[in-house]
Amino acid sequence: MTYRGLSEKFQPDAEGLVDTILRRREPKRVHFIEIYHDFEIAEALAARFDLAKGLRPDDPDFRLKRYIAIQRFSGFDYVGTHVNTGLQFAKQVTEDTAGLKRSGGRTFQDEHVGPIRTWADFEKFQWPDPAQPEALKDLEWFEKNLPDDMCVIGMTGHFFEYLSWLMGYETLCFALYEQRDLVDAIARRLEQLFTRAAEVFLQFNRVRILWGTDDMGFKTGLMISRKDMQALVFPGHTRLARMCHEAGRPYLLHACGNLNQVYDELIDPVRIDAKHSFEDTIEDVCDVKRKYGKRLSLLGGIDVDFLCRSDEAAIRERTRRTLDVCQPGGGYCLGTGNSVANYIPLDNYLAMVDEGRLYGK
Repeated sequence: MTYRGLSEKFQPDAEGLVDTILRRREPKRVHFIEIYHDFEIAEALAARFDLAKGLRPDDPDFRLKRYIAIQRFSGFDYVGTHVNTGLQFAKQVTEDTAGLKRSGGRTFQDEHVGPIRTWADFEKFQWPDPAQPEALKDLEWFEKNLPDDMCVIGMTGHFFEYLSWLMGYETLCFALYEQRDLVDAIARRLEQLFTRAAEVFLQFNRVRILWGTDDMGFKTGLMISRKDMQALVFPGHTRLARMCHEAGRPYLLHACGNLNQVYDELIDPVRIDAKHSFEDTIEDVCDVKRKYGKRLSLLGGIDVDFLCRSDEAAIRERTRRTLDVCQPGGGYCLGTGNSVANYIPLDNYLAMVDEGRLYGK
């Protein structure tokens, strides 16, 4: 496969990325965004294209320097990082059958149980401080060493996800009726936790965007009722969005699932600036662009299942078609519908990126 777009010199433009997300002007080129590459994909990219060339593996900063190289190669104007909360959840592990499989297996969240199921669990639970020095090492390094043409996106805001993981989704569903006071208490502690994380992020000048990552739904609806989302989840995102806007920075939301019930609420009063995660069985990003594109920016949208199953020609055609609809006027960044998972064939992902790099030339 020939990658004409990837072979051309790429110049990151962090300011252009922010302007595109805020729909301030017509973008000069396609901007790319992903919530992350799976570790195996990042390793494969680095190996195939020799992205660590000139770096010393014994350099204590090798990991971060190579990460920057991978991000730039992939067409990104940013690096993503988080302040490590250190929270522990109940996990299950099964064999990984991906092409770039993980030797330790694939990990899933246990939906039945979590570390907090009773008030006694809550009282003894150790809530971390996101501002601990150990949690800030990567962020502090990027603040000093990130190239001037890139920015940092801070990942935070897991209000519903962590609520369901701390209790177990099954336990949460019962507790909404049987232990509502406990659910409320956990939700308030999570709001405090991620407010503190946002305060930490916004102290750093290189952090130009915050990205809340909080799956809320499934194929046909929300994981809990709209009323419960309004009470337990949306206040946290509203607070983070307000903090970002007061600091002159956009607030993005990654949320899997069918959110059609709450799009208008997420736009106003929550006031997210952009929505990420699209799945063809729920909605096409082009349809969302037509409906909400003047009020909300859209991110990604090239369906993961489509990328797994399609050939190069189909991927390139869909990439062009999506950009034809979503690129004009700004408010769109190209990427997968969810993340660059290790079961997406690497060449299929690269076909999408290459076509985006060629678009408009």
